[in-house]
Amino acid sequence: MKRVSISPPVAALLLAIILFLLSGLLPQGFGSDLEVARAQATNILRLAVFLGVIAAGQTLVIISGSEGIDLSAGSVVTLTAILTYVIVNGANEKVLPALLVSLMVGALIGLLNGAGITFLKISPFVMTLGMAGVVTGAIIVITHGNVSGRVAPIMTRLIARPLSPSLQIPNALIIWILFGILMWLLLEQTTFGKNLVALGVNRVTARLSCVNVTGTNLLTYSLAGALAGFGGFLVVGNTGVVHLQLGQPFLFPSIAAVAVGGTLLSGGKGSYWGTMAGAIVLTLITSLLTTMQMPDSVRRMVLGATLLILISIYGRQRALRQ
Repeated sequence: MKRVSISPPVAALLLAIILFLLSGLLPQGFGSDLEVARAQATNILRLAVFLGVIAAGQTLVIISGSEGIDLSAGSVVTLTAILTYVIVNGANEKVLPALLVSLMVGALIGLLNGAGITFLKISPFVMTLGMAGVVTGAIIVITHGNVSGRVAPIMTRLIARPLSPSLQIPNALIIWILFGILMWLLLEQTTFGKNLVALGVNRVTARLSCVNVTGTNLLTYSLAGALAGFGGFLVVGNTGVVHLQLGQPFLFPSIAAVAVGGTLLSGGKGSYWGTMAGAIVLTLITSLLTTMQMPDSVRRMVLGATLLILISIYGRQRALRQ
């Protein structure tokens, strides 16, 4: 009998649907009313947007292999959110310059990560963890723990508000869909995407196949930093406030979303559609646990256990490759 397999992105989406349906059975769940369920589903998707965008950079570095990971993403999100908040300071005309600054600062930090990993042969874990400390320290020194500014009305309208009163689709969700299409094009339809997969499979073979391993690695980490910067811009546009730990809650879930979405942690295989599905699953689980009034420690345990279970179900992928 032929064995039926389900791709990880589809499995993650099916899990999200099952969890959402089961949530109506909980004593303090989302309820059975169709309109309430629709509103709750829309809100979960809106919340998943910010995790999904931040996880995009993690998707790139993890696909690149060589134990790729970006532990500086949370700090970059915080820094770029603060920069956006200060630069914009309520002025609509300053939104675009703030976005460009966020992208460039994130890309510069990513480039430094890539340079340390590529030229100094520092492991990605150590390099990005050290960079996270540097960025966090810089934030504290520059701000002295006090940040003054505010978001512009156009940011709130384009990120936090729905498309129209009659069509309650969050603008953030539309941004995410367009963003997802661009990420698909990047990974599937460009030379960079093909080279990225080649790096993750085997860097020696990639180099022998005339792939610019050094350039691709530097570009990968630069893009990861820029995407974290874009995530910081979106987060502050949605919340309207900043604090010194704004990006840290996104760090572990951004890595988990990539794994839950089926990207091989050993590199060489993955998709951003899977990461989007993983972000939805993790956001839904967090929402359910919050609805059940579970403490933060329990939420962390459940998220960690979910990650381990799903990876084991996808299972033995690295061994099969070898």
